[in-house]
Amino acid sequence: MDPMTSPSRHLSAYIDRPAQEVYDYASDPARLPEWAPGLGTSIALVDGQWVMESPMGRIVVTFAPHNEFGVLDHHVTLPSGEDFYNPMRVTASGTGSEIVFSLRRQAAMSDEDFDRDADAVLADLVRLKRRMEH
Repeated sequence: MDPMTSPSRHLSAYIDRPAQEVYDYASDPARLPEWAPGLGTSIALVDGQWVMESPMGRIVVTFAPHNEFGVLDHHVTLPSGEDFYNPMRVTASGTGSEIVFSLRRQAAMSDEDFDRDADAVLADLVRLKRRMEH
């Protein structure tokens, strides 16, 4: 499957908090295990890289530079060296915000695996929503 044409799912959650507050929280790599534990349960800054212990082994997560547009794009590099680009963004929505993660289907991924990944991402977004609203 050509990555330029692979289908994506845009998963989102409305969060009843201002977009800047959501962005500030979600853009802090140290907080990632709090709302995305499926990716990894611990993270540390090692030699200038954010390294997570994950079910896939030791991964490196590289975030977009801090910005004024709410862009939370990040790369996840697996122990094999394989790299996955994950588009993500927080935007204002009324007095709250919307967070959108674009899940890209990987080559040779079954429908069941794609559905499972989508469910996991949506669960993380809902977890972020709960953390931000309480």
